[in-house]
Amino acid sequence: MLQFRTLQPILLLAIASMLSMSAFATDYKLGDRLPAKTTAKAPAKMVFNTTSWDDLIPQDWDPLAAFKGMDISKLQDSDPRADAALRDLRTAWDAAPANPAMQRKPIRIAGFLVPLEWGDKNLKEFLLVPYFGACIHTPPPPANQIIHVVANPPAKGMQSMQAVWVEGVLEIALADTDMGRSTYRMQARGVKPYKP
Repeated sequence: MLQFRTLQPILLLAIASMLSMSAFATDYKLGDRLPAKTTAKAPAKMVFNTTSWDDLIPQDWDPLAAFKGMDISKLQDSDPRADAALRDLRTAWDAAPANPAMQRKPIRIAGFLVPLEWGDKNLKEFLLVPYFGACIHTPPPPANQIIHVVANPPAKGMQSMQAVWVEGVLEIALADTDMGRSTYRMQARGVKPYKP
């Protein structure tokens, strides 16, 4: 008398022969088994290239285009033309384009952090900006000079406006926050205090 274990492969082959195998998109043949061990090599360690803030700006974008033809040295703070020029500049900077060459680039970049979300004394989410005081003591820089960072794992022992190195894969993705608009996003794999 045949045991069920012995019958199982025979039953499977009989059922499979009744079915049309063309319905399955596979390179396997009937009865193939997956190997218990794989000989695939482990992925190479990702290299984060040190990047400057200028690399984030497209070569054909002029951050001061809103001031072309205007002598701002002749404007007073109360001048309506100064207010209009600042509004135009803010509109242009909030729409600052990303450099498409930076999409999905693994980078290492130095900047100052502007906290967005703290949790259990760990920094989970922040903006990285190129100069001290940006978004807190001065208006935000152009959107292509702000990186929205989600730290995974959360950064420990960081303070607002601390100079840091951040490593991760850069993505082009708009984000609006209370502190400013960013053109880039990064899932940070490392956040460390800045050392030259």
